[in-house]
Amino acid sequence: MMKKVHVLSFLALAVSTACHADGQTYPDPVFYSQSDFGGTGLMQLPTARIAPEGEFSLSYRNNDQYRFYTTSIALFPWLEGTIRYTDVRTERYSQNTAFSGSQSYKDKSFDFKVRLLKESYYLPELAFGKRDISGTGLFDGEFFVGSKRAGPLDFTLGMGWGYIGNSGNVTNPLCRVSDKYCHRSELHDAGDISFDGMFKGPASIIGGVEYQSPWYPLRLKLEYDGNDYKGDKSKNIQQFTHFNFGAVYRVTDWADVNLSYERGNTLMFGFTLRANLNDLRPVNKDNPKPAYHPEITENAPSYTAVANQLTQLKYNAGFDDPEIKYHDKTLYMSGQQQRYRDPREAVDRANRILVNNLPADVDTINVTQTKMHLPLVTTETNVASLKKELAGYPLGHEDKLEQKRIEPNDPVPDERGYRIKASRFNYAFEPKLIQSLGGPEDFYMYQIGVIPSASYWVTNHWLVDSGVFININNNYNKFNSSLLPSDSNLPRVRTHIRDYVRNNVYISNLQTNYITDLGHGFYGQAYGGYLEMMYGGVGAELLYRPLDSQWAIGIDGNYVKQRDWNDMMRFNDYSVKTGFITTYWTPSELNGVVLKVAVGQYLAGDKGVTVEMAKRFDSGVQVGIWGAKSNVSKQDYGEGGFSKGFYISIPFDLMSVTPDQNHAVISWTPLTRDGGQSLNRKYRLYDMTSERELPLGQ
Repeated sequence: MMKKVHVLSFLALAVSTACHADGQTYPDPVFYSQSDFGGTGLMQLPTARIAPEGEFSLSYRNNDQYRFYTTSIALFPWLEGTIRYTDVRTERYSQNTAFSGSQSYKDKSFDFKVRLLKESYYLPELAFGKRDISGTGLFDGEFFVGSKRAGPLDFTLGMGWGYIGNSGNVTNPLCRVSDKYCHRSELHDAGDISFDGMFKGPASIIGGVEYQSPWYPLRLKLEYDGNDYKGDKSKNIQQFTHFNFGAVYRVTDWADVNLSYERGNTLMFGFTLRANLNDLRPVNKDNPKPAYHPEITENAPSYTAVANQLTQLKYNAGFDDPEIKYHDKTLYMSGQQQRYRDPREAVDRANRILVNNLPADVDTINVTQTKMHLPLVTTETNVASLKKELAGYPLGHEDKLEQKRIEPNDPVPDERGYRIKASRFNYAFEPKLIQSLGGPEDFYMYQIGVIPSASYWVTNHWLVDSGVFININNNYNKFNSSLLPSDSNLPRVRTHIRDYVRNNVYISNLQTNYITDLGHGFYGQAYGGYLEMMYGGVGAELLYRPLDSQWAIGIDGNYVKQRDWNDMMRFNDYSVKTGFITTYWTPSELNGVVLKVAVGQYLAGDKGVTVEMAKRFDSGVQVGIWGAKSNVSKQDYGEGGFSKGFYISIPFDLMSVTPDQNHAVISWTPLTRDGGQSLNRKYRLYDMTSERELPLGQ
């Protein structure tokens, strides 16, 4: 009875305050903050709010029972995702101390929240969310919540099930419909995606209010918690009250500190680091764009003028191996552009360079972008319209730049023009990080190294490539492989990872590739050698990618053998045929999103499908998630149920002083298993042909 009185009193207070609010809408910026569990919210509870699209948060919360480590991102204005690791301070990882020592228990979780209705003058913002969608179900729960702003106050009211609603302060409305909703299932196996318990078991009214103080950095929070903590993993939790109080202080635009008093007996403190991936911009000092000189026109190009153009094309427009030809009133320029992430910037600079010293009879400039000697796309520009744009339009003039993207166009492929000869030999040094989280021996295990690599083009289609991994530091010596029990019946195609990374120096890849343009949007390659750290063999790939299309399709087939981790120049007895049919889709409705679906056979001989979604933000940062589900049973697969992972790709030029096309990739896989594992090939045709994708915003 007391619980219901508390809830009604809280609701009465909220309604009364809202009715007496002056109705004024507080100006932006709106202050969003993270909950204890990650995701926009109060403390223990979520709100219906979702941070601005692209906001990326790293949060830490700490109390006597738990430490929460969370990563949250607003992938769209209507979708928020969270990955969480929880350190249960009061429990051991396992009873086998020889296996896991004194390490505390770790739990990993995935959450999401979807906005159902955007707030209007009369209606609240509404959202549905699910916690712990993939994990042990320790914090499993779902919720419907609504949030409404009234002046400096932001009210939230809703209903929660599972962990969020364990106190059962109201009757689960679905329990009246069917008895199956009256009881919730127990914890599920680690790594499983489970919706079996949705809206089942006890339910609770939840809610709270946030107060934006007149002092902008400070925001105060009050919530009514629907959990009673009686079935909690940490056995010593007591609750004196359902009301929690807290404050968040915005230290800077990118950092918050949090302090709360929860359950009437527990202090929770922590911080959040945040950035918006749409707003990040390079701080590099780029060369100014080439100047336009309309007074310079030549009947025929001089050697000095063309040599100067080639130099500018290389060092200003970023084309490493530019070549210039003249044919039938058209100037043709081709080359591999490796400087700018946005190809339009390179084409614009190339046009500015080429329009100077242009023969009088030339009326069209064709700039062809290539990659790994594959012609990808030609940008055709009308010279007259280009000159008008560069000179500035007269007032009231409505002419526009006449420019279009067409299939690669070289009418005289065998005729050699003016060029800077490309080097057939290339070398690079690439940093490498191998990591795993949440293991029994140590929460974070890693290997840091560097890969010096070299490649040589024997012909314009035939490439020889090699790389050597050199270990700098790692802590994989903590791994107790002899004590690790096997719960899988699949061949060990990936779980020997720690045996491989113990090698301080090894050949990471040594291969040869034949890569060619087959015409009409078709590209192909054949390859053989040491293809990755664990496998070597032979294979081939074919890709069909129409120019500026939202879709592409490819097929690859491989025969590979497992490399011997004790002698990386040899092979083990294990061999397998593996390959996939892969479709790629970039829907215009989801700006910057790439969806990939691959169907085929994995390294363990299991068959299934891999689904991947990647979102590219305005800064060039790309965030992706993937999952691979094969036809093996749960018992054969072992812990985790299926393979899955998360990655973030960060452009180098966000961290450098010059433009750069390269990216640093940080990947995270919660649990390395043997099912649903693909070959990690270095060269993929879809990546090689990225310039055939229509640039964002065009």
